[in-house]
Amino acid sequence: MERKIKLTIEYDGSQYHGWQFQKNALSVQEVLSKAIKKITGEEIIPEGAGRTDRGVHALGQVANFTTKTRIPAEKFVPALNTYLPDDVVIVSSEEVDNSFSARFSAKAKHYRYIILNRPQRSAIWSKKSWHVRDRLNFEAMKEAAGYFVGHHCFKAFCASGHSVRSFDRTIYYSGWWKDKDFLIFDTIGDGFLYNMVRIMVGTMVDIGKGRFDAKIIKEALEQGERNDLGVTAPPDGLYLVKVFYEPFTDDYNPLTVNFPNMNLT
Repeated sequence: MERKIKLTIEYDGSQYHGWQFQKNALSVQEVLSKAIKKITGEEIIPEGAGRTDRGVHALGQVANFTTKTRIPAEKFVPALNTYLPDDVVIVSSEEVDNSFSARFSAKAKHYRYIILNRPQRSAIWSKKSWHVRDRLNFEAMKEAAGYFVGHHCFKAFCASGHSVRSFDRTIYYSGWWKDKDFLIFDTIGDGFLYNMVRIMVGTMVDIGKGRFDAKIIKEALEQGERNDLGVTAPPDGLYLVKVFYEPFTDDYNPLTVNFPNMNLT
């Protein structure tokens, strides 16, 4: 009898070409598939909640797979972690209904972006954050973040190479906060386009540098012109924090996800 298993996965994406299988490059999906085969003997390609790009990290990526093995659902955590590399870890495992889909059952996602804003680069955070030397206008960046909240057409915040038909998305939360030399951006939405969060962050950093006024966000959402916006932030600072499978509510406070200890000063 087949069962469906849901996994919550944490990974450091620095050494991977994203979640999705690649022909000539290592992916998180590939190493997870190999680990599943080790313990079940089955050729399985797990379905992920989303395709994180090369270098992007995850605290709460979700995947599911169907198996005939009788291994208790909760035992997949220690079993898979035995065969996974140190930079990929199964946080939890459970049996779910066959109708569950890590991708299509998702109601919302929480992403976080971390910027190290100081003159000196960091040896420890070089692949975990975006090092920005310039002094940034933090209040202008906070103002800009507020314009993203709501239901909008995000065509201006989508990179080329996409395959979507609709650019409409709803952002439930968008905001910046500080931790010493770190600037942290949290956003929660019902879906995100290709490179959308990275373009949002890159544009807000250019606003922080004084290149644009914060209101350019509102204009871009109304006009849908990508060419008028700033750079695309590098993948190193981006984290998939959580995938929601129930409708998002204001009871969830993204600021309570205070990871990791970022006090370097």
